[in-house]
Amino acid sequence: MPWDLIRLNSGYSIPSIGFGTWTLGNGQGPIDQVEQALDSGYNHIDTAQSYRNEAEAGTAFHESGLSRADVFITTKYSGTNGLDIDTSIHNSVTNLGIDYVDLYLIHSPRLAVPDIPTAWAKMEKVKEAGLARSIGVSNFDAKDLQILLASAKIKPAVNQILLHPYVYRQQLPILEVAAANNIVIEAYSALIPITKLPGGPLDAPLDEIATRLGATTDQVLLAWTKAKGAVVVTTSSKKIRLQGYLAAGDIELTQEDIDAIDAAGALGEKRMNAKVTLRKLAAGALVGAAVFGACSYFNIRIL
Repeated sequence: MPWDLIRLNSGYSIPSIGFGTWTLGNGQGPIDQVEQALDSGYNHIDTAQSYRNEAEAGTAFHESGLSRADVFITTKYSGTNGLDIDTSIHNSVTNLGIDYVDLYLIHSPRLAVPDIPTAWAKMEKVKEAGLARSIGVSNFDAKDLQILLASAKIKPAVNQILLHPYVYRQQLPILEVAAANNIVIEAYSALIPITKLPGGPLDAPLDEIATRLGATTDQVLLAWTKAKGAVVVTTSSKKIRLQGYLAAGDIELTQEDIDAIDAAGALGEKRMNAKVTLRKLAAGALVGAAVFGACSYFNIRIL
């Protein structure tokens, strides 16, 4: 199946793969890369106030010759420069050179000041003013979502979170709250198991599935993310990779494939958690040794 549109609870639809600008910086580089993505067939661009490249994304969109209805544009409230939500959304649409964004997100729950209900009420006003067709959140955990939903007049359409097989189990509570409330999950950093954590338990099943399907391991990971019902936000400076990511939409994994990836992901998560625990214990031991050494040097009794 291709990267189809996914219906949001706002009544609008979101393309199920998007090109992210998080790592692109600013200047001519991101303009060229967003133009390349649009030229490659992407029709969903994801930026944010804190990425400081909204203007570049807007320039690329306008230079592409595509109509406003052809491109789904997401940006995020990041609290940059201490600006509030109302000021920030007006700045964002101005930077992008458009009248509205398709999706406006609170970038993190820590930015929901003075509290989540108050901040969300401001987001609802953004939608009511027509500055965003859909509103949502990013990096909200299950508890954050429940706090928001308790007072919301408008449910968030999206929660954009870190999602890949090595964190899938720990993100399940978020996925469950989202599913119960018809909130679409967007996945960022879906390719981390390949790009940042090679050599882990996922390597074997990804290699086996990719070989059998005549695909690449990154395509298999994206197909897994799609199979979990999530929108993918990804990026690359290489056109051939962008085209490969689009082609991943046609990959159909079997349930056995998905189960194998889930199992390897769970094993990798356990190993990562064990390493974190060991690092914490080692750090604690070093601190303890330092304190003991200092006390001995100054002849201070600690027992």
